Order: sequence, then C-alpha cells, then structure tokens
Amino acid sequence: MHVNFEFKARHQDIGDAEQRLKEHAPLFVGEDHQVDTYFNVPNGRLKLREGNIEQSLIFYQRTNVAGAKQSDVTLYQHKSDPALKQVLAQSLGVKTVVDKRRRIYFIDNVKFHFDTVEGLGTFVEVEAIDKNGTIGLEKLKEQCSHYQDILGVKQDDFIAESYSDLLLAKKSSLA
Repeated sequence: MHVNFEFKARHQDIGDAEQRLKEHAPLFVGEDHQVDTYFNVPNGRLKLREGNIEQSLIFYQRTNVAGAKQSDVTLYQHKSDPALKQVLAQSLGVKTVVDKRRRIYFIDNVKFHFDTVEGLGTFVEVEAIDKNGTIGLEKLKEQCSHYQDILGVKQDDFIAESYSDLLLAKKSSLA
C-alpha cells in the first residue's frame, strides 16, 4: 500500500493546463485510452484499469471532499487477461465503467493526468505519491498546492467525487 495526496478538477482548457506544466520539463509517459471497470465492494473502491500504458487492479479508500485529499492505494500490476475481469464481474458485479483518454506526465514523485472522460468532459488530476513512507504527508500537500497554482486550478474547479460517482449520478438523474 502507498499514500497519495491528490486532487481532481474540472478544466475547460486542459491544453492550456498541459502547456503550463510543460514549462516545468515533465517526463511525458504517453497518451493512454483507459477503461476502468468499477466493481461492487463493501468499502472503498475497486477498479480494473485496462489501457495501453497502464494495466492495474486498484483498490483505494478516500473521502469525497473537494480539493486535495489523502488516498490510500493498493495497486496490483498485471498482464492483460480477460479472465481477471470476468472473475471480478461474476463474483462482485460491475458497478460502472469509465472510458477516458489520458495524457500522463511525471515530475519526480508527482503524476499528472489530463483527462477527457466520455460523458463527463475534461479534467486535470494531480497525484503526489509516497510509495514507501519517506516523503511524508506535509510534503505531498505542498506539492499539490504548488501544482494547483501552476496549472491554474481554482478552488471551485475541484470535484469531490470519482469519475465513477459522477457517471452513476448522471445515469440516475437521467432515469
């Protein structure tokens, strides 16, 4: 398990935000088409990420508050295998599916996502990651605040929910 301090924000011009980040010489990992399948679990969130760059089974717990927040993450990286998704779907049931295009960057321990999410719009995510407990929560908070300013994210841009929650809320309002 590792600790993230992270934020997600709506952004009308992710191209501008991405350009602002590029001025700080980030490492560009690539653009990924990711399909995240969320499963029914009694606590936290469990999702299977299927992408060209990232293939992971991810369990995480965090509170739904707007702004930067702590997230406790357990990540299992695997080779693509449709049987894993089938086992999870049959045993737990599928909660929802998030389909997105994601441009991924890193600066040191901080990961940046510029997302276009089907049915929701465009977003910026910043994850300050402490994989082994050597960075500390205060430093992670400082990093989020620093990059919030650089990317031009305002307080009212923050969203509290995950993409899965936003999609479920949208579906229930249409029903």
